[in-house]
Amino acid sequence: MDLRILIIDPQNDFCDPKGALYVTGADGDMVRLASMIRRLKDKINDIHVTLDTHHFVDVAHPIYWVDSNGNHPEPLKTIISLEDIENGKWRTTSPKLQKRALDYVKSLKANKRYSLVIWPYHCLIGSWGYGIYPPLFDALLDWEKDFCMVDYVTKGSNIYTEHYSAIQADVPDAQDPTTMLNTHLIQTLEEADMIALTGEALNFCLANTVRDIANNFGEENIKKLILIKDATSPVPGQVFEPLTDNFLKEMTKRGMKVSTTKDFLA
Repeated sequence: MDLRILIIDPQNDFCDPKGALYVTGADGDMVRLASMIRRLKDKINDIHVTLDTHHFVDVAHPIYWVDSNGNHPEPLKTIISLEDIENGKWRTTSPKLQKRALDYVKSLKANKRYSLVIWPYHCLIGSWGYGIYPPLFDALLDWEKDFCMVDYVTKGSNIYTEHYSAIQADVPDAQDPTTMLNTHLIQTLEEADMIALTGEALNFCLANTVRDIANNFGEENIKKLILIKDATSPVPGQVFEPLTDNFLKEMTKRGMKVSTTKDFLA
């Protein structure tokens, strides 16, 4: 049996309570996941870890935008719509980025993936928050001691587009291959018999990644996907909660299974 584990963005900024964008419960998720990896150590063929990878200037960070008074948007409480830009409620801090940002938000509205949410500065390249949460990192190092190699997949360094999914950016940039469809990761996962899905956050980066895998996988392969429900948590909040339910209903209907860190392959 070929078992692969996909871990989405297990970084300090998401998983440590002191992190810039802490997902409630993520620290416990990672501790349980680390225990599962140690339990299944000899059965795991591959581990793929995605890393949210951002510059300080980013289309979804406050510095990118200002209102008519020159104030930057408040993170987690600001969603910038196409209408907001067209009526002047928000504009880019750098005027030379205005047209590109307008076109970007038009594309977001057309593809219906997500609206433009302004997030706290997080997972900045080289920062403490960018690092993997230590309990999980220790388990990954233990797995590598048998001369295995974790596959680290970075995403998000293009400042002009959001990159929730590890498979492709929300609006791919034709000038940047890192934002285009990651066919290598899809093809690698296709070789597996079982793919355990874990990481943060359930209703954003995990959900988008899994949908993109499924949409490029062939429906028959979706049954390989197993969500480890106690190794992932959603971004909380009334606005975001429906995204979790929609994802779970959609993907279980398409064939995704659900398990826990203790029950999986027990």
